[in-house]
Amino acid sequence: MSDTAVRTGRRARGGGGAARRAERTAVSVETAKYIERNVPNFEVLTEEALDIIEANAETVLAEIGVNFVDNPDALALWKDAGAVIEGERVRIPRGLARKLCSTAPSEYTQHARNPERSVVVGGKNLVLAPVYGPPFVRDAEGGRRYATMADFEKFVKLGYMSKWLHHSGGTVCEPTDVPVNKRHLDMLLTHMIYSDKPFMGSVTEPSRAQDSIEMCEILFGKEFVQENTVMTSLININSPLTFDSIMMGALEVYARNNQASIISPFIVGGAMAPVSVAGTLTQVMAEVLAGVAYSQLIRPGAPVIFGTFVTSIDMNSGAPTFGTPEASHITYGAGQLARRLGLPYRSAGSFCGSKLPDAQAAYETANSLQMGLLSGVNFMLHSCGWLEGGLVASFEKFVMDADQLGTLHHFAKGVDLSENGQAMGAIAEVGPGGHYLGCEHTQANFKTAFWRSDLFDYKPFETWDEEGARDTQVLASARVKKLLDTYQQPPLDPEIEARLRAYVAEKKASMPDAFT
Repeated sequence: MSDTAVRTGRRARGGGGAARRAERTAVSVETAKYIERNVPNFEVLTEEALDIIEANAETVLAEIGVNFVDNPDALALWKDAGAVIEGERVRIPRGLARKLCSTAPSEYTQHARNPERSVVVGGKNLVLAPVYGPPFVRDAEGGRRYATMADFEKFVKLGYMSKWLHHSGGTVCEPTDVPVNKRHLDMLLTHMIYSDKPFMGSVTEPSRAQDSIEMCEILFGKEFVQENTVMTSLININSPLTFDSIMMGALEVYARNNQASIISPFIVGGAMAPVSVAGTLTQVMAEVLAGVAYSQLIRPGAPVIFGTFVTSIDMNSGAPTFGTPEASHITYGAGQLARRLGLPYRSAGSFCGSKLPDAQAAYETANSLQMGLLSGVNFMLHSCGWLEGGLVASFEKFVMDADQLGTLHHFAKGVDLSENGQAMGAIAEVGPGGHYLGCEHTQANFKTAFWRSDLFDYKPFETWDEEGARDTQVLASARVKKLLDTYQQPPLDPEIEARLRAYVAEKKASMPDAFT
């Protein structure tokens, strides 16, 4: 798949000659299409269990309620919709939240500046996005350290170069060398310029969400942004049952402008939710119902995703744990609830608690990724690069995970039962006692028959030993360097890039630096 500049329709603009010249000289970077599942979802809950959880969630909303803090406008909207307001507590009558949720779309298209990289979120599709939010980074040379803007740029370039990754993500690491009130501008600019995949907007303050909208209007055109979704952004609920004004303010900006939001409870079982699976699912369902319903009060039809971030807790140390069976039960169950509600689903990722990209990281990540595929996730944030419970974005683990996302693509295809897939001719040709290496069917299919890692070492021991007995982390370090060395910026109209840079410079100059 070749890189192409934004083109056609409302997105056609001036400066086309330079953009076309850049496109002709660009290096081709292959990106696989988002996954379209041809395998069934794994379901752990019976219809009776789902009915119980949904009924309990309605009880939570009606009798316990949720808090919308420091947000009088939200309280007024809820009151007008029929909720009971006591202070900042909102009690939502049975059925009201579900009725409001019914206007949210079951799927939507997020447009990329390169239309070939646009994604459809919902249905049987799975969109993979990288790690989000770590304040630290790690690589084999520099070890663990605070993230910088240079690190952020490297991750965006690696994401662009990764074949199996469909989305550029958002805060792939938190660049601590840029003021808090300005770093969102640099991060957005980096996504827009150094990748042509879809990306996420800022949610750390409502005005920063508005900046995200305005930068997208430069990139895509104002009319296009108002009529189409060009960002999917993460709105975390302050579990248990609390909706803070910062996140809700960002949600309000995105919903008003027809941009997608992930309504995602942040659950650490035993701390932010009950220790039981059913209790946690009840709280998740109540929080999502309230959050999605609120988005529809802002703008009916605004795209939203049923999200949940779930982990258990080590009751000895208090540390979060990943890849556990309890988290799997919750993730599978939440997927069933999302499908019954008719909403796209976000969960899972390359979760692990390990400090290094080692065996613990690999086991926990493999469990989490496979769980995500089989639970029916439509948008998987944190699909590569996650380390140390999300505190660290690892360069080596980023490429290790991104390589393994290829297994999800191939598994999701299901079993080929075409005439070629049945291979009856091959079985007849070889017969008893033969072998298939030289038969016609093998010769016709050997290039695509089996998925093969681009990272792992499949050489014999002697060759591996002669080449330095390199383990996977060493191979991953070499791959990071190779990808960054061969990176070339995808084409972008120079006039648009200049306008984006001018917007960022003007915004940053308009306010003093703030690091809190």
